[in-house]
Amino acid sequence: MAIENLFDSASSVMTVVSFTTFVGILWWTFSRSNSDFDAAARLPFADDALDYPAEAEMNLAKEHHHG
Repeated sequence: MAIENLFDSASSVMTVVSFTTFVGILWWTFSRSNSDFDAAARLPFADDALDYPAEAEMNLAKEHHHG
């Protein structure tokens, strides 16, 4: 009998802990600023100069020459 009460109590506690964790994850996800995600979304395009060095150099030269 006592062990059944212990399991019932543990089950209730784990349900509350799990629900609290779930709500915490939801809060953490939706409360973050979008600037972090925007910066991460631009990362694949940040190294275009490394992928196409000749083209980047030509664009830089054009900007310098026209500017």
